[in-house]
Amino acid sequence: MTIPLSISGSANKPVAQFGTPIFGFFAKAGASKLLSNNEGWTSLSERRTNSQRAGIVYSPGLQALPYEPRRVIDYQKEWFTPSGWRRTKEDLILEMKTAYCIATLRKKKGYSKKQFYQNAVTLYKEINMVMAKGDIASLRKTVTEKMYSTLKNELKRRESMWRRVHWELIEPLDRIRTLRARMIALDKNDLDKAFVQLTVEFLAKQRFEAYDSKGSVVAGDKNKEVLVRDIWVFERSLFHAGADWRLCARLSP
Repeated sequence: MTIPLSISGSANKPVAQFGTPIFGFFAKAGASKLLSNNEGWTSLSERRTNSQRAGIVYSPGLQALPYEPRRVIDYQKEWFTPSGWRRTKEDLILEMKTAYCIATLRKKKGYSKKQFYQNAVTLYKEINMVMAKGDIASLRKTVTEKMYSTLKNELKRRESMWRRVHWELIEPLDRIRTLRARMIALDKNDLDKAFVQLTVEFLAKQRFEAYDSKGSVVAGDKNKEVLVRDIWVFERSLFHAGADWRLCARLSP
């Protein structure tokens, strides 16, 4: 079992627990695993034609360049050494890739940061509430196929420990921001056929409590607010009419 991790807080801010508590002790183990370039594509290509005819959007099933926090380096090393210059160049390239992806998304789908954040918070709240209730079938339209399978397995493991859970999000959120934006092209000769993935950080206060089969509290305290940090990856097709954002991955620190 993996206990949800924490990130360090400053003297003026409380420490944020990493991972929403309703996922039990499986926050890290349940984060989406990455597929190699050869995994998942055969079955997708076989059913892509039929899915397009039926208006179904199938996720590529992998994550493009998963986000990892950049290690802080000394100011003098960053600006006055060859390794620091290389690091600065790498950071600039990463930011340019994100900017290009956002620009493409804005051009093709009329992307608005404000509207996207509203949608992201709605999905964040909806998915967590559905998981708290254990109604996994309701998530089919809001998560990708691979993520649905991951959440279904997590729910089974959680139910073996807890009979039911109480979860509540305290709004407004303390922080929401985009950490990375990437594109996955399905055809290298046609870049319009692509999926966009936005990695988003949520920092929010939550209330959580878990109960056993007798109704006794076995974890959490719904009277206490816990500051939680989550990193979720949302995905959207650029070439399917009416395609909307779906959760495709949750990242561990």
